[in-house]
This record gives sequence, C-alpha cells and structure tokens, in this order.
Amino acid sequence: MNYTETTEWLFQQLPMFQNKGAAAYKADLKGIHLLCNHLNSPQKYFKSIHIAGTNGKGSTSSMLASIFQEAGFKVGLYTSPHLKDYRERIRINGKKISKDYVTAFVAENKEFFEQYKPSFFEMTTALAFDYFAHEKVDIAIIEAGLGGRLDSTNHIDPLLSIITNIGMDHKQYLGGTLEQIAYEKAGIIKSRTPVVIGERRPETQLVFEQRAEEKLAEIHYAEDKHFPYYDSDLKGNYQEKNIRTVLTAISILQKYFTIPKQAIVDGLKHVVHNTGLQGRWQTLHKHPLVICDTGHNVDGLRYVVEQIKEQTYDKLHIVLGFVKDKDLKDVLPLFPVEAQYYFVCPNIERGLNAEELKQKAEKFGLKGEKFNSVAEGYEKALETANENDMVFVGGSTFVVAEVL
Repeated sequence: MNYTETTEWLFQQLPMFQNKGAAAYKADLKGIHLLCNHLNSPQKYFKSIHIAGTNGKGSTSSMLASIFQEAGFKVGLYTSPHLKDYRERIRINGKKISKDYVTAFVAENKEFFEQYKPSFFEMTTALAFDYFAHEKVDIAIIEAGLGGRLDSTNHIDPLLSIITNIGMDHKQYLGGTLEQIAYEKAGIIKSRTPVVIGERRPETQLVFEQRAEEKLAEIHYAEDKHFPYYDSDLKGNYQEKNIRTVLTAISILQKYFTIPKQAIVDGLKHVVHNTGLQGRWQTLHKHPLVICDTGHNVDGLRYVVEQIKEQTYDKLHIVLGFVKDKDLKDVLPLFPVEAQYYFVCPNIERGLNAEELKQKAEKFGLKGEKFNSVAEGYEKALETANENDMVFVGGSTFVVAEVL
C-alpha cells in the first residue's frame, strides 16, 4: 500500500475518536501495553515530558518543543488531533513524520493490528513511540489525548508531568464534576516525578495534592511563580497562563538540560515556525479581520469570546459549528447575540447538523443562516463582511481544520 492507501486503511479499520467519538474510546491501557511489548518497548529509549489538561495542552506542548529546539536539541512532538494531515501528530524539530515511515510501520505490523484490533489512537501513539526511539530524539513532548489515567500516552515514564488546567469537557468519559475530571488527569502523576499544575482551582487542588503525596511527587503550581515578560507568536490572552506553565516546567528541567535564556526567548517567539502549530487565535486575513481558534469547550470558548470582545470592528460575523456530543446549553450562552451567524456542520461523522445547531442557537438569541458546508458558510461570511468587520471561525477543531 502507498501512503494514501495506508491512511485510508487506518481510518477504515480502526475506531477513530476524531470521527466516531464514544465508540472509539477505550477505558484501559491493555492495548498500548500489548502494542509496546510487540514493538520491544520503544518508549523506554527516549526521555519525555507528559502533558495533560482540558485546555492549553497543544500550545504548551508546542512552546516547550520550540524552546528545546532553539536550545539545539532533537525534539519529538506528539499531539492530537490533526487538522489537515495525519502526519501533523508526529514531528521531530517541526518536521512531520515521513509518509514512508508511516507506510512501512503499518505494513510491518498490519497482521498484528488485524489480530488484536487496537484503537486508532493506540496505534498512532505506538507509531510515535517507535519513531522517536528509532530517530534517537533527545526529548519527546507527549500530549495526552483524552483524560490521562487511562490515556494511551500514559505508558511513558517522563522526567516531568504537566497538567495545564481542569475544565468541564468530555464529561461522558471523564466524569461530571471538576474533581472527577481532575482525578483522571492526575493519573499522569508518576512516582517521584515532579508535576507542574498550570492553574490552581479549589475544586481540584486536593485531588492533585493527594495523588502527588501518594506518588512522592514534588508538586509545583505555575500560578505561584513569577517570571519576566516573554513575547510569543501564539496570540490570545489565554496564552499568558500557558507561558507561565512552560516557564515553570523549564525551571525544573534545567536539572537535566542546559536551556539558555535566549533559547526561551526565541522559542516562544517562533512556536508556529518551529512546530507548525495552527489554529490558536490565528489571523487568516486582515481586511476584514479573520480569526480562527480551535477552542471548543466552555472554558476554552469563554477565553475566546472575551478576546473577540476586545477587538475593534464595525460588525461581527461568526462561522460556527460543533460535534454532536458537545453540551451546547453551556456553550451557546457565551456567544454575543449581536453577531451575524453562519451555522455549519463539520464534514465528519460526529458533525452536528447545521439546521439543528441553528434551532438550538436561536433559543439563546443567536441569529443567522445555515449552510450545507463549512466552506459555503465561510465564503458567505467573507462575501458579506466589510473591510472594517471581523469574521471569527470556530466552535469545533474540525470547523477550523476545514477553513485552514
């Protein structure tokens, strides 16, 4: 099989949370244990940092990878989901894994996959581990997919664990309270391994501290730390917290690596260039101002909407779409009623029908038209907006992916 046939086979054969949702969620670590044993435990052959959290995982992971890269290290970066290309998930120094490596990995292990039927994410995680070991990276930044305790990435023994924050998301898998979600995320805290907590919340602090005490793990709250100001090419007010979390992590990691201050400065300034990260308060056009952001849960969208309100524009246009399993009664009230809405459905199995979204949005005073595709809605917004207007694209990572 060539690369296209290989990825098509993967998407067809294995449950993929990105498309399927609940049907692809496996609440145990048996699959990744089996896979890594089959591959001779590649995760043991590189140093790693493990990052979980409700929001900010991708930005934090990419900032860290960029800083290490500027410091001269060979850096593996594993993130999810991908926006346009499956290979975005697995990079070394910003360069995506080669098509040949993906194709060869699947060909060599296809019989095993067909026999044991691991999930899409288990297979991809194993591929990342195998690739980083094969390429002998100096450090791998590993972003958890969903939760932490039972996430496939939780098969590593990292130098440092990071939990960016806790918010209400994926409640059907992780629990309906902040404490329950924190318990799942806290599962990445390992024995005698320091952990950085990005945000202190009274509902979750005890959960983290109990887990850290059980594991004899040193706990560091980023909010308690004070650092000089650092600029970043990742825009959005919410990045301030991610930067502080990253700086706290770097201060601990200096024990293992020499990371000069200039590498921190340059790393934070060149995150997008160094890692290829997209969709974080990203400017797509200037006149009219077009911004997209992948924030998709209550906490993430709250930050995004606050940022929108700080912009200067004549009229606001919002291209909006969600997945079916999103709890919209908490999300829709965040959006401004004065905007013109373009309701769309992302082109995946989990996509929420645009007509259904329009009906739900109208209950919260959000008015607009429905469109047959993301592209159609986006094109109409651009056509309608004047040069002093603002167009925002978001609601779902998959809406942003289609526009990009």
